Amino acid sequence: MIGSCVAVPIGVFSARTNLLDLSVLPFGVAIAVLSSSLPYTLEMFGLRNLSARVFGTLMSLEPAVGALAGFVFLGERLTAVQTLAIVAVMVASIGTAAGAAE
Repeated sequence: MIGSCVAVPIGVFSARTNLLDLSVLPFGVAIAVLSSSLPYTLEMFGLRNLSARVFGTLMSLEPAVGALAGFVFLGERLTAVQTLAIVAVMVASIGTAAGAAE
């Protein structure tokens, strides 16, 4: 809420009348749904069905998904250390999920 109070006036000032263009509206709605509403809803479903320990570890996979999205959509590359760190987090997540199933 506080962030939007800072960002919205700056955005409105810089975009001016482009905000009234109806071709921009579907993109804004898609970004709103895909960046907050859908992930939050899926996390709540996951939290109901998993133990808190497994859920917390699986949530640590978010940086790996972000890195993959950065690679696919933005062409960003990871260093060897960054890739190793993501692999370590994924292995820990798999181990925790497998241990909880027993």
